[in-house]
Amino acid sequence: MPRPLFLPTARQTNWLLIVAFLALGEAMYLRYMAIENRTVSLACQAGLDTWLCGTLRLTVVLFGYEVFGAVALAAALINLLRPSLVLFAVALAAAAFGVVLHNADLSALAAGVLILTLARPAPAPA
Repeated sequence: MPRPLFLPTARQTNWLLIVAFLALGEAMYLRYMAIENRTVSLACQAGLDTWLCGTLRLTVVLFGYEVFGAVALAAALINLLRPSLVLFAVALAAAAFGVVLHNADLSALAAGVLILTLARPAPAPA
């Protein structure tokens, strides 16, 4: 008898949706309220020391090294080899950040690998 596919249950799917929408919302907030907002961006570049400016600086540094896309792709590839709900959630959140924050090349590839993960057999029960 073939092993069942890696398909999250309804409850797990709800948690994955929450993770995805929170990551997407935070990425959109950073992009449109900090990075592309001229007033906030200039204030942060002038040396304003707030939580938003610290997050903006960190996001810009991580964007320069394409960390969001790389993390999403690494987690998705590991999840493809050994399906896990936690890895799926990490890859989903990083892919959402990467797509919104212009790391779309690796993030979109990670999203495609995540879709392929759903066609893999579930890990054997221990």
